[in-house]
Amino acid sequence: MILLLGGTGEARQLAAALVADGVEVVSSLAGRLADPQLPAGEVRVGGFGGVDGLGAWLREHRPDVVVDATHPFAAGMTAHAVAACAATGTRLLRLQRPGWTAGPGDDWRWADSLAQAAGMVHGTVLLTTGRQGVGAFAGLPGRVLVRCVDPPTDPLPAGAVLLLARGPFAVEDELALMREHAVDVVVSKDSGGPMTAAKLVAARELGIPVVLVRRPPLPPGVPVVASVEEALRWVGGRAG
Repeated sequence: MILLLGGTGEARQLAAALVADGVEVVSSLAGRLADPQLPAGEVRVGGFGGVDGLGAWLREHRPDVVVDATHPFAAGMTAHAVAACAATGTRLLRLQRPGWTAGPGDDWRWADSLAQAAGMVHGTVLLTTGRQGVGAFAGLPGRVLVRCVDPPTDPLPAGAVLLLARGPFAVEDELALMREHAVDVVVSKDSGGPMTAAKLVAARELGIPVVLVRRPPLPPGVPVVASVEEALRWVGGRAG
């Protein structure tokens, strides 16, 4: 049996492939979205209760492997998985898609945190960092288009326009959005992957700068793969 810490497109693809191969999979979702996209196989929703709670679950259910396929910015869950797997002797794999790479014509400015990113922008901002951490931008004086799947619970900027939407997004739609609202700058986390990359293409075509928040570092000593195919090969004979 495999415990798959999910919530990403890669996690859903991996769950589907494993279930199709007859592997027992339990996918764990954080439960932060009101209407999450559910993967194949058994699904549990909600936190474990920190390192101790996850460790207790691992001791009770004894999975062969834990695959951490959470979002690249879910640093807390990744740290809990590392500690709990070390404490229980459970094998752990981190599946994390690569970050984005700038190309010719891109105007990217890097920030180490959401707070730093907030200090780097002005004018009309397209904020695409997700619902968590929106409060870091609450003090912005200009117009802020806040795009996320569910409404944020943090305070919003005074000039906020809430756009509730779930990717993937098309380049044509991103171009239309940026033109309609005369966007001056785009803010995003370096999530990577194709689901939300269209905004980067649109910003390039319109000559709009993008402020990207760097990913948190991964804990040392954990095997890391960058694709579902690599994860399937790694799991291979490790799942009973």
